[in-house]
Amino acid sequence: MKTTDEPIIVEQLFNSSIESVWNSITEIGQMRQWYFENIPAFKPEVGFETQFNVQSNDRNFLHQWKVTEVQPLKMIKYSWVFKDYPGKSTANFELFKQNNLTKLRLTVDVLEDFPEDIPEFKRESCIAGWDYFINNRLKVFLNNK
Repeated sequence: MKTTDEPIIVEQLFNSSIESVWNSITEIGQMRQWYFENIPAFKPEVGFETQFNVQSNDRNFLHQWKVTEVQPLKMIKYSWVFKDYPGKSTANFELFKQNNLTKLRLTVDVLEDFPEDIPEFKRESCIAGWDYFINNRLKVFLNNK
């Protein structure tokens, strides 16, 4: 993924309240059920940092997140880097009321280029990953709540 790429945007409507969706994307116990089960801690507070490893093939990707912006029940944004790899992005989760539904819009912006020669950093991989998390895992999680 490169800084010259368009942002990745994934949107989904949920038959859940804004509060319920907000809690699912900000409360550690719920995040572990649909997102990354090994997140050690998370707080929707500016400046909060966490890190956790994800293994893919023979590579380790130590995720390092830092919360950069929070508007409770509306938006949370955090930077996303991987230890030992160049590149930096942000993940911005925004919530909107739409009739009796809640719309989640995830926007991923690349701030520093990621390596081109690593499959997990290709744009297609990122799009597929976010689609899986938002349109599959989170949707199933909220439908079963």
